[in-house]
Amino acid sequence: MSDLRIAFVGFRHGHINSLYALAAKTPGVSIVAACEEHEATRADLHLKGDVDITHDDAGRLLDEVDCDIIGVGDAFGLRGNRAITALEAGRHVLVDKPLCTSLQELRRIRELAMAKNLQVGCMLTMRDAAGTIAARQLIRAGDIGEIHAIQFGGQHPLLRDTRPDWYWEPGMHGGTINDIGIHAIDGIPHITGLNFVRVEAARCWNAFATDVPHFEDGAQMLLTMDNGCGVMGDVSYHAPNGSGYSMPYYWRTTFWGQEGIIEISSTADHLALTPATAKQTERRALPASNSGGYFRAFLKTIRGEVLDEGEPSTENVLDSSERGLQVQAAADENQRGVEL
Repeated sequence: MSDLRIAFVGFRHGHINSLYALAAKTPGVSIVAACEEHEATRADLHLKGDVDITHDDAGRLLDEVDCDIIGVGDAFGLRGNRAITALEAGRHVLVDKPLCTSLQELRRIRELAMAKNLQVGCMLTMRDAAGTIAARQLIRAGDIGEIHAIQFGGQHPLLRDTRPDWYWEPGMHGGTINDIGIHAIDGIPHITGLNFVRVEAARCWNAFATDVPHFEDGAQMLLTMDNGCGVMGDVSYHAPNGSGYSMPYYWRTTFWGQEGIIEISSTADHLALTPATAKQTERRALPASNSGGYFRAFLKTIRGEVLDEGEPSTENVLDSSERGLQVQAAADENQRGVEL
């Protein structure tokens, strides 16, 4: 089987560099082009030497380069249109999260993917984390019974002076729930087998980035799942800049079940299990992570291979993205009790 050819459009968020590196070392994949239209970003990439930029115009890349996949890592507000244009040109697309910033864009992406039988992937890496894998195994096996409540915290450091300038431009970020919360909105159903059915309340507000008052760095949500399970989440940009990614609170999620409690954290080297009949909490060793699993699953969908249980399909990606945008919209429009 010939290699799948991937071209990249947009490097204005650092996440896409990990996909570029992963594609470069994946058997059966060839990087055939890379475009960055933003001059300053292009100069920085050239200086670092990690990416071979071949184009400064995305339209010209699509016209000139014979490829199967377009990888997108542009500013959030540009991603939806990048994906739509690539799909219209008959290319599969793999986008860093968030996939897009409006429900209108998401609807068009879904329409094109279905009409043209094209695959859509997203860098929803939480599914591949060791803690996620461990929690899913225990919860799906019924170790803590039916899940009735979940709390998660995905607070990030704001890093006001080092994030790209487009973050602070009106309309370019698209909302903190859609930006950060999408990981939990995708990951919690994956872990539990439950689905979100209602936004009870959601709120975004400006607290830390006071010099850009339109940027709502605070983000909280209260959601309900199809068995009545209540979910409370906070994905604000309120973690300390110095230690935000290393604190025990970083992506800490607690599952309260009929028969016990499970807690995981991105910075923990174990899963905490408290059975309902126990007086102490157990520390369970984590399995190996599945680093890059989202990419391998995406390639399987293009090749028509059967996905393993739990691997994300195009439908999973689109559904999770839609839920994230719906929760963001509820916050933006101050809506309560929104059915999903």
